[in-house]
Amino acid sequence: MKKCISMLMAAMMLLTLVTGCGATDTPSSSSKDETSQSTSEPTSQSTSTTPEVQETLKEVNSDLVIVGAGAAGMSAAIEAVKNGAEKVTLLEMTSKTGGSLNFTSGSMSAAETILQKEDKIEDTQESYLEDLLRIGSDFGGKPSRPHLEAYVKESTVAFDWLWENGLKDYTFSQDKDGKRAVFAPEHPLYSVQRTYKPKPKDPKNYKAPAHELLDKMIKEESKIEVLYNTKGIELVANEQGQITSVIGENTQTKEKVKYTSKHGILVSTGGYSANKALMGKYTENGASYLTGGPSSADGNGLLLVQNVGADVNNLNYIPTFPMGLESADVPGTGTIASTYTWKTGGICVNLDGNRFMDETEANNSIREVALEEQPQAVQYDIFTDKILADLAENKADFMYKFKFGEGTPGGKTVVTASTLDELAQKTGINAENLKKTVEEYNKAVDSKGKDSFGRSFDGTVTPFNLAVNKVEGDKYYAVPLKSLCIITLGGVTTNPDMQVLDEAGNVIPGLYAAGEFVGGIWGKFVSGGTGVMGPISFGRIAARNAMTKEMATGYTVKKASKMLDEKLFEKATANTANTEKYDMTAAFKDGEYTATVDGQEGTMEVKVTLKDSKIANVEIVSNKETDAIAAAALKDIPAAIVAKNSPDVDTVSGATLTSNRIMKAVKECLDKAK
Repeated sequence: MKKCISMLMAAMMLLTLVTGCGATDTPSSSSKDETSQSTSEPTSQSTSTTPEVQETLKEVNSDLVIVGAGAAGMSAAIEAVKNGAEKVTLLEMTSKTGGSLNFTSGSMSAAETILQKEDKIEDTQESYLEDLLRIGSDFGGKPSRPHLEAYVKESTVAFDWLWENGLKDYTFSQDKDGKRAVFAPEHPLYSVQRTYKPKPKDPKNYKAPAHELLDKMIKEESKIEVLYNTKGIELVANEQGQITSVIGENTQTKEKVKYTSKHGILVSTGGYSANKALMGKYTENGASYLTGGPSSADGNGLLLVQNVGADVNNLNYIPTFPMGLESADVPGTGTIASTYTWKTGGICVNLDGNRFMDETEANNSIREVALEEQPQAVQYDIFTDKILADLAENKADFMYKFKFGEGTPGGKTVVTASTLDELAQKTGINAENLKKTVEEYNKAVDSKGKDSFGRSFDGTVTPFNLAVNKVEGDKYYAVPLKSLCIITLGGVTTNPDMQVLDEAGNVIPGLYAAGEFVGGIWGKFVSGGTGVMGPISFGRIAARNAMTKEMATGYTVKKASKMLDEKLFEKATANTANTEKYDMTAAFKDGEYTATVDGQEGTMEVKVTLKDSKIANVEIVSNKETDAIAAAALKDIPAAIVAKNSPDVDTVSGATLTSNRIMKAVKECLDKAK
């Protein structure tokens, strides 16, 4: 009883301290977007454990606790050990490290690197910095120069560190001159070749070589412990007002543990590209964007830090790719895909049947924003047999064959018609507008000049304009594509030392952040290779400062005044295959049954064996899933279905789409067995 009373008195004393006392660091120079924050009051859903409840929890002590095992968290853990940590605890809410690295091929960029020197490419960090500022400033973006100065300096060191730790032994994509430092046309071009595209040695388990290297270093370091299926649900301050603990909850057992750190808590939980409600609030068509990253990128880390006063900024900074192929079995999600038929004469129209841009524009940002502003953020690539033939003639049809060829998921989205009227009827595009658009476009082609969007038809060959053709012929094609989001650029506010700031610009003692979770660094558009090197570099900066900086005392911890609406984070039914429970009371004929469903990069075939009218075995006969993401689901879901004798089982965290595909196939097999 005395203990409880003393704890309550301590808590009351803490509430009387002066906010921000002792904070000595300056706030970030990144701009705050007042429209990107909700003024709603915190709701009753907020997670909070009383001191009495915390007292009953098991406590694990470490030198540094990191929440999130993506690129930032992994690099931070390694850097913490380098700076004296004897024990680092890394909490990861899924069953796999890497975060967004599991969804990207892992292009990297940095200036003045060992690789550039070997390739005899002259570059400077100053040039890199100016390119980052230029690209991030498109459409009114406001990148933070102090953060980018810190990044540019650190990225050189970080890349060379990875190089010496094994990256030098990887195979890199090369340009026509054999250089491994290349230009990357999928992003606005740098002024110098400084993008690197290594290929993983173990493509079954890794998509990004950086992930492969970091994972290897983590596994070889005994001072780092990774706790999987563990989500950070609440940050806790000590009596000095320092954030030194986080309550972690096992996502499977629901067991809660208090993880306490000598050097504070580093949060690197990723962005919010999987949260359509949040994106829809801060961008006009955000709720219509396809999501192409991990389902765990829900932005809940923002609430975690706001509950101890953190500021957030620029939640409307959401770049997209104008090339999203929607998943057939899980609507709202997608992968990067493009027909690229506009390179040889094709056009892009919206649902109203109107063109809305120069399809051959070299600046990706312009095409991205143009699509974002269209109804439902959807475009249709319109082309003909001749246009497709010229694409092949120019050896530019790799993406088309890979994504839209026979037997591919995208192949089913290709609409074929003998007339524009028929094409419009099949797609729902406004027919009269489509015919008028094509007629005006064909006239512009005949003029051999430029159209009203600035598209040129003089025959000059560029990487984005390989041939000039009219949209006419015996066959017309249409392919729907949507804005695809795989990264977000808004988030928590930090200073360049990666210390989290409150709404007044004061450092919250002990709280650090890194990776996609941090907002206000890059501006409105991310530059090539920074999606990998950014988290790695800032993770290292954050860990180094956490291990070496003294934490201020006398800070009053309280919730942010501009809390985000928690309703934006309520999960919709992610398990679409389980919306309606399958009736297992039906009579089934024993035997073997197979079903084929659409998969990640092709079809998935599943075989179900029934014995005594029960599911005796589930076998994945073939699949084209991304192993780095899907491996756990391919292994665990069949066993779970057999054990439960039902296709309605929990999805594997981080592999929801694969889980749902397997369950869908099993249901189709059961239907055949009735």
